[in-house]
Amino acid sequence: MSEIQLVDAPAGVEGAGFFATSVDKAIGLARSYSLWPLPFATSCCGIEFMATMSPHYDLARFGAERLSFSPRQADLLMVMGTISKKMGPVLRQVYLQMAEPRWVMAVGACASSGGIFDTYSVLQGIDEVIPVDVYVPGCPPRPEAIIDGFIQIQKLVQSETLRRRNEPKYQELLASYGIQ
Repeated sequence: MSEIQLVDAPAGVEGAGFFATSVDKAIGLARSYSLWPLPFATSCCGIEFMATMSPHYDLARFGAERLSFSPRQADLLMVMGTISKKMGPVLRQVYLQMAEPRWVMAVGACASSGGIFDTYSVLQGIDEVIPVDVYVPGCPPRPEAIIDGFIQIQKLVQSETLRRRNEPKYQELLASYGIQ
C-alpha cells in the first residue's frame, strides 16, 4: 500500500533498522490518517453522514475521529445537501477560512450537481464556488459510499507532494475561482 519500508541496519551499525522513504510520503501517510473533517450539512445527506459516524459504520477507524466545527481547525470540508445561491458565499467563506492544505468532498447529488432542484435559487454543484476534490454520488448516498469517498480523499492526500499547492496548475485552478 505504502512505499515506506523498514530496512535492516548496515553492517557495523547497531539497532533494529531504519525507515527509508521520502519526506513527502511520510507526511502524506501521516496526514491521510489524521484528517479533521468539517461537516457542512444542510439536508438529508447530513443524516446519512451521522449514520456513517455511528458505531455500525465507524468512520473513526479511518482516522476521522475528531469532527471539527471550526474551519480554522479542519482540513477536509464535507459538503452535504442542497446549497442555495444565497448560501454559496457563506460556503466560500468557510472554505477560505480553512488552512492549507485543504480538501473538499461533495457528498450527494445536491452538492455535486444540484440534484433534483434545477431552480434559480439552487447552486448546480458546489464547484461553482469552490474547487472539489471528490464527488460522492447518491440521493442520499449510503454510508458505504461516504466511506468510499473518504478513502479516495485519503489516497489523494497520500499521493500529493508537498509542492503541489505551489505548482502553476494548482495556482491557475485557484485563480479560476478568484482565490489568491
